[in-house]
Amino acid sequence: MMGTARLMRAQRWAGALFVWLLAAAAQADIVVRDDGGNEVRLAQPARRIVSLAPHATELLFASGAGGAVVGAVQWSDYPPEAKAIPRVGSYVSPDPERILALAPDLVVGWASGNDPRVLAQLRELKLVLYVTEIRTFEQVATNLERLGALAGTAAQAQRAAAAFRDRWRRLESRYGGAPRVSVFYQIWDRPLMSVNGEHLISRVIELCGGSNVVASVPTLTPILNVESVLLANPQVIVAGGMGEAYPQWLEGWRRWPQIEAVKQGNLVFVPSDLLQRATPRILEGAERLCQALEAVRARRPQARR
Repeated sequence: MMGTARLMRAQRWAGALFVWLLAAAAQADIVVRDDGGNEVRLAQPARRIVSLAPHATELLFASGAGGAVVGAVQWSDYPPEAKAIPRVGSYVSPDPERILALAPDLVVGWASGNDPRVLAQLRELKLVLYVTEIRTFEQVATNLERLGALAGTAAQAQRAAAAFRDRWRRLESRYGGAPRVSVFYQIWDRPLMSVNGEHLISRVIELCGGSNVVASVPTLTPILNVESVLLANPQVIVAGGMGEAYPQWLEGWRRWPQIEAVKQGNLVFVPSDLLQRATPRILEGAERLCQALEAVRARRPQARR
């Protein structure tokens, strides 16, 4: 049997090793990869974060990191506390000088929304940059988890991600097998803009049992002409507009009564913030759209189901 002295030495060594492992873990860098596959490394949780997109601001709050956001772009208006955060310009052209003046230890950008020259400049300034580019529901959840890891709020972020996944899968189970309804989603009026099949909004349409009539267009947010919509002849036209305001240009489609959506009165409004931001709230928009498509199915003749 081990002698008492040897046992005590072994216990001291074990205790010292445990303390060392704790210290090493505390000093270990936080490392995640962003949506572009770039490694993002922090020596400690971020305490000063600048958000360069409204959806990024929402994601940060949802992941528990809202209190660390010291700068954001225009239209970062959710949750309400985000309205008080100092502005660093618009998401299209954020101001590098304002960003730098805030001394952030993390900047959260948007690959397809921010000016790529600004993102490149921020990298040249040696700022730590995490870039989002969310195209799937799963990426909403993983972004919550990654941002929570970077901000030291992993537990809250994981709960938010789990709740999002659960709600998404319940919607998928309820509506995913429904008879298809052809849908045209309109982001804007002048120019007439939509989304292709790679866009997260198109995933929402699919989740609700719809099919995006311009899914095959190569551009993520294509500019179209009315003739292309007439040719596609969607059964439903969905529009966002600005915030909660009903876009009057949705009613403008009534000028073309030959479109099936107009003929059947299937002009649907979903507030843009609930579909055009890649955040947990997109499932609120999805629920509204799914219910609208269910109503369309209920109204259409049996022969077309």
